[in-house]
Amino acid sequence: MEFEVWAPGAERVALLCEGTTRAMERADGRAGWWTAEAEAADGARYGFSLDGGPVLPDPRSRRQPDGPDGLSALVDHDRYAWRAPWAGRGVRDAVLYELHVGTYTPDGTLDSAAGRLGHLAELGVTHVELMPVCPFPGQHGWGYEGVSLWAVHEPYGGPEALKRFVDAAHAHGMGVVLDVVHNHLGPSGNHLPAFGPYFTDTHHTPWGAAVNLDAPGSDEVRAYLITSALAWLRDYRLDGLRLDAVHALRDTRACHFLEDLSAAVDELAGELGRPLSLIAESDQGDPRVVTPRAQGGLGLHAQWNDDFHHALHTALTGESHGYYEDFAHAPFAALAKTFTGGFFHDGTYSTFRGRRHGRPVDRARTPAYRFLGYTQTHDQIGNRAQGDRLSASLSPGLLACAAVLTLTGPFTPMLFMGEEWGAATPWQFFTDHTDPELADAVRRGRRREFAAHGWAEDDIPDPQDPATRTRSCLDWAEPLTDPHARVLAWYRELIALRRALGDLLDPDLAALRVAYDESARWFAVRRGDLRIAVNIGKEAVDIPLGGRGARVLAAWEPVTAPGADGLLRLPAESCAVLATP
Repeated sequence: MEFEVWAPGAERVALLCEGTTRAMERADGRAGWWTAEAEAADGARYGFSLDGGPVLPDPRSRRQPDGPDGLSALVDHDRYAWRAPWAGRGVRDAVLYELHVGTYTPDGTLDSAAGRLGHLAELGVTHVELMPVCPFPGQHGWGYEGVSLWAVHEPYGGPEALKRFVDAAHAHGMGVVLDVVHNHLGPSGNHLPAFGPYFTDTHHTPWGAAVNLDAPGSDEVRAYLITSALAWLRDYRLDGLRLDAVHALRDTRACHFLEDLSAAVDELAGELGRPLSLIAESDQGDPRVVTPRAQGGLGLHAQWNDDFHHALHTALTGESHGYYEDFAHAPFAALAKTFTGGFFHDGTYSTFRGRRHGRPVDRARTPAYRFLGYTQTHDQIGNRAQGDRLSASLSPGLLACAAVLTLTGPFTPMLFMGEEWGAATPWQFFTDHTDPELADAVRRGRRREFAAHGWAEDDIPDPQDPATRTRSCLDWAEPLTDPHARVLAWYRELIALRRALGDLLDPDLAALRVAYDESARWFAVRRGDLRIAVNIGKEAVDIPLGGRGARVLAAWEPVTAPGADGLLRLPAESCAVLATP
């Protein structure tokens, strides 16, 4: 078979394959590329040596059996016999579920996670969103320090295990979205700089030099990322990709990298005959991310909406530090603005940033389903000092209120694993760096970060302590006992309502109406013939819903339908969904 590698600065390149070394030749008509022929089959180990240096793994390695620093291994994707027929599933009308393979079960493998997919199917989830699975140092970690962008972390089970997981999800009728990280790699195990200008000092990011999307040599770097994305979608039959922190993709070219990527993914979707989705994490508050390319946008299919999370979080918890400050001033008003306008920051002043931020959403051409709404995510839990979930500080009733606003709201809902039963386990920041200096730097950096906010060092979990990861694993005995079982039943009921009632899938933000009382702490939403009422306060309230003859479809606590006066008497820390004739 033919081996190839891009190494534009090398004077000579050698291929080491199954213990045999052979010189590579420059590829005709492909500047910077080297090729060589060698007998090899699935599983064969190989690597490249540049100018007589050490043998390094392939930047496009499909498998790293011995971790990021080991030799690469060939993968014959045709060897896997797919079992579940699958026509694909887009993000419209979806319910996503963010899942971290290493803590979803104590075993921390794709196969063990696949064994729990029946729970998600019964819950009503339509898509599993896997956190990153690319190889990273050690065994356990969040996955955002991966390196080989075509490979699957071996402790998770490697390439075959990911295919089995996707196959099992499809058999349950669920799509699979994979979180991929294009904005940085490594640092540990990152050998890309030895091969070419994959990074540039032209721009800087929180992780150092930026990925090279616009400097000399960037054509090949952009192609590297795009072909990696297409490989995940094609070779593993994935239904979409979640793109980490796209605001850190620094690109000054006329045609942005994300526009090129979305065009390539749409083309692949046409070839495969099934929908493929790109979901962005963006901190820019810019609806052009999800505006179609034909309308001057970047053409991604959906994006996370942190504004919704922040407004809801401040209303529930009263927290006001950091980026919560702007929302905490009047959290119900902030929630109302995001419900009806998509973003809270739409060109308004952000105290946290010290400047104006965001851009208005054109509600006439931007459907609500292009924004993901969520109460909790890996970031919003794991980046807290102790990784505490909402369940650590909120009553089951308030968790139910959060769920009803997320699952009956206008945005595409996403849950974080364990949220559906109010998991008591934290989800903390953990690493398994094999480099002692890097491990210590991460540990000290974490403690220093939170010490600035008044936390004692001893109260900050040690990311390198295996117990930190163990504490973060879900406890699958919890959903069998109250109050967890009750919360789980509520989530199932709400998702079933979302699937059954067309008004809950209406993507028109302009058609949605809200009312609220900041002091009484209630919030009400009208979606077509439906009314959603939430009381976050500690006292019962009378909420003017209007509409005679309303009937209760679902309620956290027993309630009576409004009488002739249209008032709904709602108990403290409770919520209800009603239908009007």
